Amino acid sequence: MKPCVFEKCLTIALAIVGASFECAGAAAQAPAAQQTPPAQQTQSAPPAQTQQAADTATDPQRPALHQRYPRYRIRSSDVIDLTFRFTPEFNQEVTVQPDGYIQARGLPNDVYVQGMTVSEMTAVLQKSYSTILNQPEIGVTLKDFDKPYFVAGGLVGKPGKYDLRGTTTATQAVAMAGGFADGAKNSQVVLFRRSNTDDWMEVKVLNLKEVLKGKKLNEDTVLQPGDMLYVPKSTWSKIEKFLPRSSVGAYFSPAML
Repeated sequence: MKPCVFEKCLTIALAIVGASFECAGAAAQAPAAQQTPPAQQTQSAPPAQTQQAADTATDPQRPALHQRYPRYRIRSSDVIDLTFRFTPEFNQEVTVQPDGYIQARGLPNDVYVQGMTVSEMTAVLQKSYSTILNQPEIGVTLKDFDKPYFVAGGLVGKPGKYDLRGTTTATQAVAMAGGFADGAKNSQVVLFRRSNTDDWMEVKVLNLKEVLKGKKLNEDTVLQPGDMLYVPKSTWSKIEKFLPRSSVGAYFSPAML
């Protein structure tokens, strides 16, 4: 074979081999490129999907979470001191009326404050007094108010009304009330809690039997001021989520309420 012909054949062979390597490299990179989008989609999954999965795994029957250290909310008959930094002539002591209003000196209309925290009441008063004063600075101080308490009734050792001091869970409250009495249905302890108004009560069923076994600790709800625990004797077939406050008296002695 002539040298020139041999060189041409060698050049063609090298070209074919090079093309084969390029195809193999492209094929090897293709799966990696296809795998990249799913990985990116996994990382950028919206938080809503994660939250939805968590909600699905959550027991729908468990009590809703509540603020552990709730702020005191103004109630009727509370006595409150109002102090004005720049206009002390408006300093006064007010009492919350049964309908939730206060009569504040200098204002043409009464102000509704029941159910508010101290900071919320301060903001409402500053807005009301801004119509007659220039940028008023008002201090709101609780002088006499309803002390925090809870009520335990039903099959407990000592039914009654107890001071709520510090963080107290449902099982601790039952212990303070003398523990469960004979025949108590501790798997269906009923918690009555004030709703947004004083006319309705929110009702929850707590399985304290499991809590005492070290299970379902989320059932051991932290009590809020005014909560009422009722320990029944037998299983309740049906419990409404909300009840009129007037009907709660059927489970508790009037002296407790």
